[in-house]
Amino acid sequence: MKRLFLFRHAKAVQANKDTAADAERPLTKSGRADAARVGRAMREHGYHPDRILCSPSARTKETLECANAELRSAAPADYVDGIYDAPAGRLLSIAQALGADAMRPMMVGHNPGFEEFAALLVNDSGAPAFTGGGGKARFPTAGLAVLDFDVTEWKELEPHSGALVGFLKPRDLPGG
Repeated sequence: MKRLFLFRHAKAVQANKDTAADAERPLTKSGRADAARVGRAMREHGYHPDRILCSPSARTKETLECANAELRSAAPADYVDGIYDAPAGRLLSIAQALGADAMRPMMVGHNPGFEEFAALLVNDSGAPAFTGGGGKARFPTAGLAVLDFDVTEWKELEPHSGALVGFLKPRDLPGG
């Protein structure tokens, strides 16, 4: 059994003349608080990743830093260029390339790719908890989807094979 954590970055400042590139946008004050709240909830739920793959953008790095201040994970973090602005298919390829030693990896990234990726992975029984009206996935900033897969190696990962066992949203957590 493998578990995958999909963590969308927290709320970032809007693009403006001071943020020359989209990848340089930092988190807002509320975004930092939300990321920390999710990290605390992860610790309380026993959600401990053993490896982290993070987009190299400023907002994803800051999300991970704020969450980990509460989670206190010792998992190694790799910053993967391919996660930035990635569509679901590329994210699936990245997950399928994980080594067999990664039992509980966490990917930290962006929408719309993460929303599409989570919707691609979740099986029909988990879909109602994750989707909104019309079947469109809803993945808020600082949201964390927790999916379990009955596979021994990540290369066996297939669409609609994941059981959604948790979906943390900052607004549903204490202080949200």
